[in-house]
Amino acid sequence: MSLTAEEKAAFKRDGVLIRRGLATPDQIKRAVSLIDQSYRKEMAPDDIPAYSRRTFAPELGDSDELLALYTQNGAADLATELLGNTTPVTTAQIQIRVPESEFPGLQPEKAMHVDGVSCPHLDPRELRTFSLLVGVVLSDISDPRCGALHYLPGGHLTMARWFADEWSLGVTDQVPPEIDRERGTPFLGQPGDVLLMHHLVPHTVAQNSMPFPRVMAYFRVSHPDHASRRLEAIRDPWLDYPPLAEIPSA
Repeated sequence: MSLTAEEKAAFKRDGVLIRRGLATPDQIKRAVSLIDQSYRKEMAPDDIPAYSRRTFAPELGDSDELLALYTQNGAADLATELLGNTTPVTTAQIQIRVPESEFPGLQPEKAMHVDGVSCPHLDPRELRTFSLLVGVVLSDISDPRCGALHYLPGGHLTMARWFADEWSLGVTDQVPPEIDRERGTPFLGQPGDVLLMHHLVPHTVAQNSMPFPRVMAYFRVSHPDHASRRLEAIRDPWLDYPPLAEIPSA
């Protein structure tokens, strides 16, 4: 189902669009089966800090079962409607928030941030940005205590102004102070729900105080010209979104 004019206007305002039940139960079942096997049999506790920065089950990143969560259920079509054109997505990121009771202290809450900008584990002069984050829910996230992602609606506009007016390459601050103080809105959902979030929307991830893992699959989607204009794109929130140029905010 194509995006409505109301959805496009809301995305311009909030930087976020949620489609419930977009991924099919069969797609979810196949992906979860692979991830669960890796989580139970391959992951060691010492892996958790590094996996939290990059991806869990890295051996599954290019598997057909994971990529189908983006390519085979309409998510890719929605991304194309927002961006006009996209580069091929060839890998999935699996993010698991592990139960704090089972792995105490190994996965602290993440600070408010924008992906790929001033990352603590990277050179602050390096940008690893993209245009749009697509997330697929693979576990029950009906309670924010399970390690939900918290996002700041409308924060993409604030971040673009900050990047344009106050920030420069090499600055280690990830967000301005007023954003850093925010807690954000928890993204809650059920397996199969899909989140489309503007890259510039600041977000954080809480610890998981529930007894089961919280599992998401993420896909980083870029406009074909993004790699050649990363700095410009973080200062102009609609540079990578030509179809939305004339859409008024809701």
